[in-house]
Amino acid sequence: MDKKEHEDIVYSGNPVFPGWYADPEGIIFDDEYWIYPTYSDDYKQPDKSTEFTKWQLDVQKNSINPHYLKQTFFNAFSSKDMVNWTKHSHVLDIKDVKWASYSLWAPSIIGANNKYYLFFSANDIQSDAETGGIGVAISDKPEGPFIDAIGKPLINKFYNEAQPIDQFVFKDDDGQIYMYYGGWRHCNVVKLNSDLLSIKAFEDGDMFKEVTPENYVEGPFVFKRNGKYYFMWSEGGWMGPDYSVAYAIADSPLGPFKRIGKILQQDASIAVGAGHHSVISIPDTDERYIVYHRRPLGTDNAHHRETCIDKLVFDEKGFIKPVKMTSKGVEKREIK
Repeated sequence: MDKKEHEDIVYSGNPVFPGWYADPEGIIFDDEYWIYPTYSDDYKQPDKSTEFTKWQLDVQKNSINPHYLKQTFFNAFSSKDMVNWTKHSHVLDIKDVKWASYSLWAPSIIGANNKYYLFFSANDIQSDAETGGIGVAISDKPEGPFIDAIGKPLINKFYNEAQPIDQFVFKDDDGQIYMYYGGWRHCNVVKLNSDLLSIKAFEDGDMFKEVTPENYVEGPFVFKRNGKYYFMWSEGGWMGPDYSVAYAIADSPLGPFKRIGKILQQDASIAVGAGHHSVISIPDTDERYIVYHRRPLGTDNAHHRETCIDKLVFDEKGFIKPVKMTSKGVEKREIK
């Protein structure tokens, strides 16, 4: 590549869009990139939900962190080229989820049945006695509006000691859709029925299977490459600089998942607290991008997290190479 060609390359920059956003779920719908993140904190002009029921306001008193009361909606972002992003405000708002009150976290979305299903966690429940857990909302369009689909949580209790948060929905090649989820250092997988609104049993009768790998904390993500299942998760404390991403490879969506090692962690020259990621796979190619949040240098506010994208690269044996965090981001990439 000569100098002139190099100068013509356009990069996304990191973060890819302004604002404090975390736990980004990146996905492709048709020829467009989408990112659905957690609203992490106010940035310049505060963004707020405006409608609450009396019950929702009463339940908000249970929050163990007053900051979680800001997280009552999701914004989404779309792009044709990973460089220019369009914001879609309040694609899901708590006014349309009557059982949720706060802590809307870690959205995961999938297209099926000519609809879009947005899975989310709400209320940060600390025990089975509290109302909350993992819900699902539905829309005709990726930009919403999404409306609560079943009027209650899909999962509302601790099974295998996994807090019902941080869900990720994965469709296997045979059409079966799985949901991986769990906080508090435990991860479960469930099978979803074709309506994506209910859970079905595994062949042995189990409804919830624990698949927790070594050092797992939260934030599971799965993709398939060359017949292998890549299971990824976040380690360390989400509020600290040690937050990071590790992975395993298995022959089955149920594992066993034996930890291989970390592939994303802090770089003291770029950012800290890098974790809770997703992976965008370009159709009909072996190109992949890791979408994740990190905390910029110069702030000690744990909620100041920004969404970034960098390349995900494999070695000749199929192992993931350590991700090089960048400030320039990734090259402009349209989907043909």
